[in-house]
Amino acid sequence: MQQKILEFTNILRKSGIRVSTAEAIDAFQALDELPIDQRAVFKDALRATMVKRGEEIGAFDELFDLYWSGFYDNLRETFGEATGGLESGDLDLDELMRRIAEALGKLPGDPGDLSELAKALLTADLSAMEQLIREAAEAAGVDRIENFLQVGFFSRRTLDQMDLDGAGDQLRDLAAQLEEAGLSPQEIQALRDLIERLMEAARRAVRAFTERELQQQNHDYMEKFRRETLLEKSFYHLTEDEIRKMREVVERLAQKIKNILSIRRRRLNKGKLDLHQTLRRNMSHGGMPFDLVFKQRKKDRPKLVILCDVSSSVANVSRFMLQFVYSLQEAFTKIRAFVFVAELGEVTQLFAEDDINDAIEKALDGGDVINVYTRSNFGHAFHYFWQNFLSAIDNKTTVLILGDARNNYNDPRAWCLRDLHNKAKNVVWLNPESPSAWGFGDSVMDKYRPYTDLAEECRNLRQLSNVIDRLVL
Repeated sequence: MQQKILEFTNILRKSGIRVSTAEAIDAFQALDELPIDQRAVFKDALRATMVKRGEEIGAFDELFDLYWSGFYDNLRETFGEATGGLESGDLDLDELMRRIAEALGKLPGDPGDLSELAKALLTADLSAMEQLIREAAEAAGVDRIENFLQVGFFSRRTLDQMDLDGAGDQLRDLAAQLEEAGLSPQEIQALRDLIERLMEAARRAVRAFTERELQQQNHDYMEKFRRETLLEKSFYHLTEDEIRKMREVVERLAQKIKNILSIRRRRLNKGKLDLHQTLRRNMSHGGMPFDLVFKQRKKDRPKLVILCDVSSSVANVSRFMLQFVYSLQEAFTKIRAFVFVAELGEVTQLFAEDDINDAIEKALDGGDVINVYTRSNFGHAFHYFWQNFLSAIDNKTTVLILGDARNNYNDPRAWCLRDLHNKAKNVVWLNPESPSAWGFGDSVMDKYRPYTDLAEECRNLRQLSNVIDRLVL
């Protein structure tokens, strides 16, 4: 058991979860006092001793299930599906196997000439199958797998090491001999169908084993691959599960930017070397720079006002924008957030009182804030902001507008945005539509664009994070 725990510890380390030698020893000591035959207790003991950060719990749980959930269960399911179709027919599988055993005893040759794999397939010996797959995978070097593109390669190498094709040929030859020995045409056809199903089940089992090995050995790479895929996927096409995972990606990106900001802030606090003042101060030392003088610089944190279109066409973009920006609150002196479809309402207080995810859901659902079940009217929303909140804008304020500018042929009232632009430090507009569609149909983006300092397409999280980088860095 200690060897298995050490192997699991190495897998955690390869996946970016730092487990010290002392923590591994703590795990051994904890398991000396706890029943390891209770899976939940065993898992909790390892998690408590090996995981130090909350964000690592998800990776630990996934790796635990991969490593400690036996491959045997996967084999049983795969081969159960292979034989299930035969059992549902007119022919009873157990009866077929009994008839095959009887016929084997009457054959002139020695059925013992079958390879270990052929015997395991014919008798559905899953324990033997698991052992053969593991040995072949080790010989094929599957533990060196690094990415998805190698799954097919290492699966084929494992199958070659097992000589699955040779075992299949042996079983087909055996079927021909049994046909000559007197098995009925129906039984022979059922046997041949069973052989092909078992061969396909073996291929699927080997691929599943290879994928499990990839997950174990390169979990960190796999997670990075998934995150990269999500970064590029359009907000329009996200599933509910991807939206949940996207929140985790947003939090990681926000933390990355906060770390960069923290480093820059420390550098700014220290300042750059002031060569002129250093030389003047050290004239009494013959020009030797004993006393260093640094230029003290202060970078003002900007204010931020967000205007988010929460109509159904851009709701996902608004969700991630609000989460991203509110994860970076220390980068701004003050943040005020507004949502609109036609009506406009402030949701700043929601974020001060509620958990960020709850606040975002309340803001997007509308409810007591605005009516979200209406047609978009940017002109009406901007005019309401101009009447009631223009005083919140000054020369330190960055205004961030997110919307597709589809105005349903209403008056755009672009002069409201012009006045806002004249007061603000800058105005940034993110539009989830391609620039080629701006100004066509009911889009009034061409009317608003002259009163922005930056107007860019924002269809996925990578584009969104690039804009946020430019705002805060």
